[in-house]
Amino acid sequence: MKKLLALALVLAICLPVLAMGEAATKGTIIVGVYEPASGASGAGGKQETLGVLYAHSLQPTVTLSDGVYDIKLVEVDNGSDPAKAPTAAQTLVSADAAIVLGSYGSGVSMAAADIFDAAGLVAVGISCTNPGVTLGNPLYYRICYLDPFQGTVLANFAKDEYGAKKAYTLGQLGNDYDIGLINYFTEAFKAAGGEVVGETFPEGTSDFSAYLTKAANEDAQVIFAPCSDLYAAQIVEQAASSGVKIPLLAGDTWDISSVVEAAKGSQVSVAVSTFFDEGDTTGAAADFVTGYKAWLNANADMKANNGGNDVIAAVSALGFDGYNLALESIRKADSGEREDIAGVMADVTWSGVTGMIEFDENGDAKRDQAFIKKVDTQNAVWEFVKVQGIGQ
Repeated sequence: MKKLLALALVLAICLPVLAMGEAATKGTIIVGVYEPASGASGAGGKQETLGVLYAHSLQPTVTLSDGVYDIKLVEVDNGSDPAKAPTAAQTLVSADAAIVLGSYGSGVSMAAADIFDAAGLVAVGISCTNPGVTLGNPLYYRICYLDPFQGTVLANFAKDEYGAKKAYTLGQLGNDYDIGLINYFTEAFKAAGGEVVGETFPEGTSDFSAYLTKAANEDAQVIFAPCSDLYAAQIVEQAASSGVKIPLLAGDTWDISSVVEAAKGSQVSVAVSTFFDEGDTTGAAADFVTGYKAWLNANADMKANNGGNDVIAAVSALGFDGYNLALESIRKADSGEREDIAGVMADVTWSGVTGMIEFDENGDAKRDQAFIKKVDTQNAVWEFVKVQGIGQ
């Protein structure tokens, strides 16, 4: 009997405490994750989302002046398809998202801009580099560098690293990212005295042998093919198997494990520009690398979405920064209301693992450096080459 009375007393004391714990948060603020989980950019979209998920695991709440709020992530798959993008975007609007992160892919970002704008919903582009994402879209912001910058960096690298005087460009027909970046590369390469021969391939192409042969017949010294990750691995595999000696050069979409695997053990040369390199970090970035790898290795599903390994994609680091920037915007607005966040967003800054983020008058991050990496084909890893800006 005494034991029962003692148990009742303990419960009488603990239950109010548990109730207080359950009521500790004032409510829930929804952050939308607008990314491709399928389609041509699905692999990259999953890796970008992983960075967001890791950041959320570390900070699942946000503290405002009236108390602590839970942050709930709502993910939608835009299918890597601009035609599906408006429906995916509308799903986040209907879900009462306070702010949206994404997308991997410029075309799907631009296709969703009007939906977000009409709803008064701020969207933060993580790795969508086409200028059209923010141009004329006042509620779309971006934390990565833009294609005019990336194209110039890559043209300079082709000239300086390979001594290239003639480049062969290859991109998917109708893909905003591919065609836009190729145009900026071409402008910069020609301005430096180079010659460019370019071709496009239709969606669904799987045999790139004729294009690789054309590049060789044109006596190109570099092949610039900034296409989606789906085609990237195929191009690298076919270049390796056919013994193509021309260096392959691409933008941020090639910074993915499947490219490394495709080049493994071959003589093919692959270099990319990207936003972050796990081997060239100090301070907070080094802490991110250590923590993120441990998090990936502790979860088989997360690791599978990263390509089955713990190599850190630059878009994952950007996704991490994007989530923390979103939280900072909520704190600065002291609100989870869309209108309040939109009112402060232009002045939000964040010191992230990919560098300092602050916005210019177009809502674009002020970035002036890119990481250049090459595939170490013998050890099957990315090898850091240099940090490069436009003037280098």
